[in-house]
Parts: sequence; C-alpha cells; structure tokens
Amino acid sequence: MQVLVRDNNIDQALRVLKKKMQREGVFREMKMRSAYEKPSEKRVREKAEAVRRTRKLARKKLQREGLLPSPKKVARAR
Repeated sequence: MQVLVRDNNIDQALRVLKKKMQREGVFREMKMRSAYEKPSEKRVREKAEAVRRTRKLARKKLQREGLLPSPKKVARAR
C-alpha cells in the first residue's frame, strides 16, 4: 500500500493511509487475529456474515426495482 506525501503534509498522508486501510479491512482483520478464534466460532461468524450479505443484496435489489422505498438520507448539521 502506498501513500504520497505532498508538501511534507504528514497528517493528510496519515488520514489517507488510515482510510485506505479501513476500506481494505486491515483494522478489522488485525482485531480478529488478536485472539484465537475456535473453528466452530469462525463457522458461525462466517455464516452470519453470509446471511447479512445476502439480505443486504436482496434489499438493494428490491429498492432498485422500486418494491421497497429507498432509505431516507439524513442531513447532518456541521
């Protein structure tokens, strides 16, 4: 993974690096690998993740087809 540092702006480069690592799931994997996970727990977790993914895809498909209303976008105050 590579991040360019522009104008010696280390803070911006760190933010970009953290964002890239977050997107790729590096932090999540590090957290999971910090402790041993029994094979049975791993199976249960992976199955739950698969169910969650499937439901999300089905929900998105129904929203695209117009059978489900799109989620309301909440405007955040800054």
